[in-house]
Amino acid sequence: MGHTHDDSHAYRFCPRCGGPLERRLLKTTEPERPVCARCGFVFYLDPKIAVGTIIRLSSDRLVLVRRAIEPGYGKWVFPSGYVDRGEPLAAAALREAREECGLEVRLEGLVNIYSYPGEVPVIVVYAATAVGGTLAIDDESLETAEFEAGVLPWENLAFRSTSDALRDYLAGVRHPVQL
Repeated sequence: MGHTHDDSHAYRFCPRCGGPLERRLLKTTEPERPVCARCGFVFYLDPKIAVGTIIRLSSDRLVLVRRAIEPGYGKWVFPSGYVDRGEPLAAAALREAREECGLEVRLEGLVNIYSYPGEVPVIVVYAATAVGGTLAIDDESLETAEFEAGVLPWENLAFRSTSDALRDYLAGVRHPVQL
């Protein structure tokens, strides 16, 4: 029996040689894995890593963006996105903040790392302070806005990780960040 996040049944052919994939139990403590019947390649389906930045403006307001893409179209999130292969997490967080809301930020600490049963992404969330740039939108956003902590749009947040991270941030959760 596979894990709840195991969607390996959706893959039928080896990404290396094109041979057929078959499910095999490689270790008794792990789920069955797709293995190429021709070349023996084990096709691991790893989680996807995303980063987010909860950005504080000098006015002690937080920046949120309203999504123009699914999932979560029309709902609010802090600037976030996927980490590119080989990209350091902190660099990805700085890049996503600049791309999604136009701000240059200084990372102040790690809020936390979030993962949930049945969900593919692992979300690494940083606390940040805006140090430059101009609040703007990109093609993945409908709008950006500044919110005071007491008036965050809790009922219109896109993801569980968004609300969990904002609650941790407001509770003062910070871990040192290595750049």
